[in-house]
Amino acid sequence: MQPAVPTQTPSARPTLDQETLAELYRLHGGYLLRALLRVTNGDRGKAEDILQETLLRAWQHPESISRGAAQSRPWLFTVARRIAIDHFRMAAARAQEVAGEVLEDRPVAEDPYEAVLQGRDVAAMLDTLQPHHREVLVELHLKDRSVVETAELLGVPPGTVKSRNFYAIRALRPVLAKQREYAPTPAPAA
Repeated sequence: MQPAVPTQTPSARPTLDQETLAELYRLHGGYLLRALLRVTNGDRGKAEDILQETLLRAWQHPESISRGAAQSRPWLFTVARRIAIDHFRMAAARAQEVAGEVLEDRPVAEDPYEAVLQGRDVAAMLDTLQPHHREVLVELHLKDRSVVETAELLGVPPGTVKSRNFYAIRALRPVLAKQREYAPTPAPAA
């Protein structure tokens, strides 16, 4: 059995010969690479990729090099510029790549389940307080109202709001101390 011999179909396009392609690179490769380094802000990898793609297009379109390798620099620069533009458009359309960023430096996504559990814990702790202390804490700390706003809302003087807040927090300290995740951390010794 004989090996299959590849045949050239009539629709196959001609390509540039290897010697002419090597001559293109020798004559224009350095100039193209320097220009592409400026275009890519010094990214040598991208510049080399664009140069390689430019030479591939020259290889695929020998008719563009019909005036000779020495006269083809303007065409090569035009092709390289268009390829660079395409690369920048593709990069702008893609999601930004994250390189060199340590995952611990990024904020952790909030877990809604944790928020529900914390809300349940806070509600249980507030239920241990007397109603007038609980309503002061809710207004001041959970609804982020000022002392004056809370006093007007509850119909009591601002001094009473401050006093109830003090005693409510004081009553919550032992309840918080029983639960490790809510216990205050001791201050370091000096």
